[in-house]
Amino acid sequence: MKIDSGTTAWMLTATALVLLMTPGLAFFYGGMTRAKSVLNMMMMSFVAIITVTIAWVLYGHSLAFSDNSMSWLNQFVGGLDHVGLQSLVNTATKDDGTGMPSLVFSAFQLTFAIITVALISGAIADRAKFGAWVLFSFIWATIVYFPVAHWVWGTGWLNTLGIEDFAGGTVVHINAGAAALALALVLGKRKGWRKEPMRPHNLTLVLLGAGLLWFGWFGFNAGSELAVDGTAGLAFMNTQIATAVAAGAWLVVEKMRDGHATSLGVASGAVAGLVAITPACGFVDPWAALLIGLIAGAVCAYAVGLKYKLNYDDSLDVVGVHLVGGVIGAVSLGFLAAYPFLEQQNKGLFYGGGLTQLGLQVLGPVAIGGYSFIVTWVLGKIIDKVMGFRVPEDQEVTGIDITTHAETGYDLGTVHASGVASPSGPAVSPAPKKVDA
Repeated sequence: MKIDSGTTAWMLTATALVLLMTPGLAFFYGGMTRAKSVLNMMMMSFVAIITVTIAWVLYGHSLAFSDNSMSWLNQFVGGLDHVGLQSLVNTATKDDGTGMPSLVFSAFQLTFAIITVALISGAIADRAKFGAWVLFSFIWATIVYFPVAHWVWGTGWLNTLGIEDFAGGTVVHINAGAAALALALVLGKRKGWRKEPMRPHNLTLVLLGAGLLWFGWFGFNAGSELAVDGTAGLAFMNTQIATAVAAGAWLVVEKMRDGHATSLGVASGAVAGLVAITPACGFVDPWAALLIGLIAGAVCAYAVGLKYKLNYDDSLDVVGVHLVGGVIGAVSLGFLAAYPFLEQQNKGLFYGGGLTQLGLQVLGPVAIGGYSFIVTWVLGKIIDKVMGFRVPEDQEVTGIDITTHAETGYDLGTVHASGVASPSGPAVSPAPKKVDA
């Protein structure tokens, strides 16, 4: 078995970069919540690393990337050839004996599954039971993410038809965005939504998280070429172009609409650009990446306001950024795709490809978004009936950090109203109240 050391080294690096995106997302989401639930928000991302890793090792890789012995079922879900990953030890990814170790490819794909689940959590900030989220993350990865990955990147039906998704616009972002909408509807609105200010409590964390996401996304997109070549370079450059332009476009919209260009806006715009270029980064020319970033930044800046018009509480705008941005990127390939890699793929309309690819690029988001929404809604309802998915109102008001995790995100050495000092200091009794004579 011959291993390509250059490819392997790059893919190990790319895998680490993509894994870093989930802690980056934790900072991004954590800063956007209120101070009383920042730890819970970050924990939801970190626990996704645990649950999805376990599911991936047991059967996730197999369901996504092996062939099902039942040919008709293989169009929808893989088989069990790689249960436990044991069959991947000391094997390479290509039949001719070259490439990277199969376990490196599996680890890379695992990081995609992790962040997809973590993305959903932003829609239900401030009000979800931690135990219910743990259970949901494990089951959702099993019945939604793994089959969808098989449809697009395995030997499933969308791949067979020729859909283009270079790094996860449909598998990751549309999938997570549709699930986020469904779960937000299941849990309902936060107490005081639209009546009380629910502004981000720490914009420095938001910017830190956005920076880590931007950094890690180069592994996410360029790594998806699974090689060190010109296409990886194209994906890398297109990622930078679209992200920068989208961040700028969001700022322009804010300035024109609100009179201010904000730090939250530049962070959100950057993420919108990253999302939109993800499915297209290896298929389009740099000028097209600029156009995709421009459209995504401007459209998503307006799309985050949909929740107020349609009356759903998507706490951290997962729908407006990831679902809408993912659709923009996926559909754009029907117009802008210049480099089809598979025999069944076609160029976009602007390159003489006709309507076939455009139809596929619309079909993918509709099918995946619809499947993810319906299954997530049903799963959320079942968990809600069995164990309750939402914390009691008094815990939501107090803050989930204290009531669930017995911690606070910021210990400033102050004494709580109960008279109990912070854990790092001695217990202090409250001062006696002054009594009038």
